[in-house]
Amino acid sequence: MKFNSENYNKVKRLADFVSKTWDPKMKWMWGEALLGYALDELDKENGREDYTKFLRAYCDHWAKMDPAVDQSDTAAPGLITYAMYKRTEAEEYKWLTRKVLDYIRYEPRLYGDCLNHLGSSKKGRIYPKSVWIDSVMMFSVFTSLYARENNDSELLDFAARQPKQYAAMMFDEEKGLWAHSYWVNRKAAFPGRDLFWGRGNGWVICGFPMILDNIGLDHCEAEGIIDLFRRTSESLLGCMNEDYSFNTLLKYKSYRELSATALIAAGWLHGIRCGYLDKKFLEPAVCAFEACVNAMEEGDDGIYMTEISGPTIPLPLLPKLGYKAVPLGKNWSYGIAALIFAAIEYKRCLEG
Repeated sequence: MKFNSENYNKVKRLADFVSKTWDPKMKWMWGEALLGYALDELDKENGREDYTKFLRAYCDHWAKMDPAVDQSDTAAPGLITYAMYKRTEAEEYKWLTRKVLDYIRYEPRLYGDCLNHLGSSKKGRIYPKSVWIDSVMMFSVFTSLYARENNDSELLDFAARQPKQYAAMMFDEEKGLWAHSYWVNRKAAFPGRDLFWGRGNGWVICGFPMILDNIGLDHCEAEGIIDLFRRTSESLLGCMNEDYSFNTLLKYKSYRELSATALIAAGWLHGIRCGYLDKKFLEPAVCAFEACVNAMEEGDDGIYMTEISGPTIPLPLLPKLGYKAVPLGKNWSYGIAALIFAAIEYKRCLEG
């Protein structure tokens, strides 16, 4: 398959639209964090600094606000602050990054090395203590990157152990897919009954190759992560729609969800490039990425990624309906991030 520069450039135009029209005083939250990280990765891929001003304005705003870091969602912005610290060596960005690192290092553990997803936040006092698959992107990707670049073997091992410990709680060995969460009070994955959330499995497929890049293939946990990555990928092949997209619930009739589709495309392309996956995944991966690009809307008022489900939590009551009832929207931050990750890997895999 050949690299189509227009597919890549369309995603680049979306990134440009965001940086030029969005207020950089975005929330100190996971979606904005992933978007900022993706923008910086796109800059690195292109050898430019198109988004540095936007991302620095974000960091400058939050340096004045002293944000709370009290859960997975509010730890994720360390991805932006660390990226901007490396570009500028600004002390305030280093301080923000340290707040995140201190939380991850010292927050009490629920299971092995795993933290309560909602932590000590207001939501965390109400919602059952639980580990969520989302945290593989929020905790392990950032810590593995920071640890590798700062020779922190203790933090690197923490990041490397996360996938195996998550699998013990949330990976369905028979189905080869991941539950959304693990509830400590139930001592079980939740929700059960084959309710495998598309974007949650997307976090796994996109995040695991990133972790492997950082811990290195000689790490004792690498082989296990690759095995989980391959087994999940094989199961996901059977969940694709005819147009190569994925639904918000992988095993039940539900709506097409393109943030999950983009995450899976990104991870598969990354895995093929690094030799973790067989080339049979190339066509599905490229077609999944193209399904997302083809659904984009571009007009006089801007450019939009479509069919992104809103923030999603595992609900104690009627969980299947809870997933299907989450509305679709356009240009959710984390959906754009997923599409940028996919575009970068599309270019690296096919052009390189």
